Amino acid sequence: MAGLPAPASIEPDRDCQLCPRLAEFRAQARAKAPDWHNAPVASFGDANAQLLIVGLAPGLQGANRTGRPFTGDYAGDLLYATLLEYGFAKGVYQARPDDGLQLVDCRISNAVRCVPPQNKPLPAEINTCRQFLAATIATMPKLRAIVALGRIAHESTLKALGLRNGTAPFAHGAVHGAGAVRLYDSYHCSRYNTNTRVLTPEMFRNVFAKVRKDLDS
Repeated sequence: MAGLPAPASIEPDRDCQLCPRLAEFRAQARAKAPDWHNAPVASFGDANAQLLIVGLAPGLQGANRTGRPFTGDYAGDLLYATLLEYGFAKGVYQARPDDGLQLVDCRISNAVRCVPPQNKPLPAEINTCRQFLAATIATMPKLRAIVALGRIAHESTLKALGLRNGTAPFAHGAVHGAGAVRLYDSYHCSRYNTNTRVLTPEMFRNVFAKVRKDLDS
């Protein structure tokens, strides 16, 4: 997108040391499970897509294990089922990166590329990793819609777009204008949120139904 500068690299390298706490946690995970991905998780999908989905960070036994965003944990079960339902993916999701699933006019990324302890990145880590989110956005020339999964993804995306949080407060189901892009908010599709009914599958589907309608109009 015009006006958004990209850093030298769109993704951190495998041994990125920008966030010491995350690098140490990653090293511990590699020692415990050397056959896992245990590295920054790159975005999944075509850079020419009109839709970008932004999550929080890789899950320890999900994307950190498999190397593909939202693959291998409950959040991925709900996300990919919804993407398949609304035509943003094709194939069969089998919770592994070699299942052949393909995204359609869609890309998935995270506000933080490395798994954080207890799934909670620190503010400094979110700020440091935002350069890669900004690069992802800047290198999507056809981008029209961003779905932010959770408040942290929402706020980091706003900053990556050069906007202030106060101009577009987070609320599930809210839609905000950001130049040529619309930002759609959803509660994160985590097991905790769905178990507590903070987010129901219907609430989640409604967000993507709105995106589908807007992109098709």
